[in-house]
Amino acid sequence: MQALIRALAFAAEKHRHQRRKDAQASPYINHPIQLAEVLAIEAGIEDERVLVAAVLHDTIEDTETTPAELERIFGQEVKNIVLEVTDDKALSKAARKQAQINHAPSLTRRAKLVKLADKICNLRDMANHPPADWPLGRRREYFDWAKAVVDGVRGVHPELERIFDVAYSKKPEASAA
Repeated sequence: MQALIRALAFAAEKHRHQRRKDAQASPYINHPIQLAEVLAIEAGIEDERVLVAAVLHDTIEDTETTPAELERIFGQEVKNIVLEVTDDKALSKAARKQAQINHAPSLTRRAKLVKLADKICNLRDMANHPPADWPLGRRREYFDWAKAVVDGVRGVHPELERIFDVAYSKKPEASAA
């Protein structure tokens, strides 16, 4: 429990100036907390390393956090999980998205759990509080891309997969032309 509290404080500090892309520009820290909530409360996952990695999953990708810093504070296992779910920002956005699809099947079990929770939370946000500047087509494409990523991790946790499928079922309808 102490590592999880430490991770929450660490992530809150690292993400303190960041906002989500929703119309309300909600605090970014809400997102990692939601991941931990999905994993622990909805899916019953008690593995502290998974929960800590979920809270920290965007720190390397979206802040100045280094892998060495994560390892020093949270250990090698947590750092490795975070690195597995971290996009390579040197790639174009399209290449990063394709890389997530390609790499999903080879993730470790713990990283697959974090990836699943991330996609669940992102789809819920996209359905309930979409970015104001995202047209319907882009939101629909995001749902399909998230499903392609999750299809690569299926078999890791049936309940999380069921939760994802419920979130995916909220995909915005195509407008009737």
